Amino acid sequence: MTHEEALQALTAWLDATQDVPLETMAGFFDARIDSYEAHMSPWEKHYPWMASLLPSSVQTLLDLGCGSGLELDAIFARFPDLQVTGIDLSAPMLARLEQKHPDKRLALVQGDYFALDLGEALYDAVVSFETLHHFSASKKAGLFRQIHRCLKPGGIYLECDYIAVSQAIEDLAFAECARKRRRDGIPDGVFVHFDTPLTLEHELQALRDGGFSRVEVVGFLPEDDHTPMLRAEKQP
Repeated sequence: MTHEEALQALTAWLDATQDVPLETMAGFFDARIDSYEAHMSPWEKHYPWMASLLPSSVQTLLDLGCGSGLELDAIFARFPDLQVTGIDLSAPMLARLEQKHPDKRLALVQGDYFALDLGEALYDAVVSFETLHHFSASKKAGLFRQIHRCLKPGGIYLECDYIAVSQAIEDLAFAECARKRRRDGIPDGVFVHFDTPLTLEHELQALRDGGFSRVEVVGFLPEDDHTPMLRAEKQP
C-alpha cells in the first residue's frame, strides 16, 4: 500500500467512525477478552519472530502490555523456564494468561506501565507487542527511560508495533484523537483506545531520547510493510 493509499484508507475509516465514542483502554480490552486472539491474528507470524530474537542466555523478562500472552506463548515455547513479569491494565486478560500458563514462572501486575516503577537492572530483556501505538513521542520517551533503567547492562528491548507510514497519517490520527477527547470530555491523563502510531523516524528518536544509543530496525515481514521489529540495547 502506498502512502497515499494508506492516508485515503485512514481518512475513510475516520469518516465512518467519527461519531463512535471513545472507550477507555482497559474497558476496550475487558469487553473483548473472547475476541482478542482473532483481533490480533494479523500478527500471528510476528510472535515467533520476536521469540527468535531473544538471546539464548535470557533468564528474566518483562512484558509490557502482555494481554493474554500471545507473544509469551511463543517465548515460553523457546524458554520454558524463563522468569517473566507481565504488566497489563486488563484483569480479564491477565487471568486468561495465568490460566494458559499455570506452570510458568509468571509474576503478573495489573496496572499502568507508565506509572509503575519498573526497577533498576532487573531484566535481561523487555518486550512490548502492539501496545504502544496509542501514545505520544514524549510519553514514550519517558517509558523508554524506565525500560533502559530496568534492563541489566547488555540487556535488550524488543518492540513490535505498527507505524504511521507518513507524517500526514501521524498528524491526522493525533488530531482526530484530540477532537474526540474534547467532544467526549475525556481528560488528558485518561488512557483511551484510539490508535495514534508514530512514524518510524519518530519512534526511533523516542528510543534514543529514552537513553538507548544502540537502536536498530531488525526488519519487516514480507507480507507486512508497516509493522517493524525494533531492537534497542543497553550498553554493557
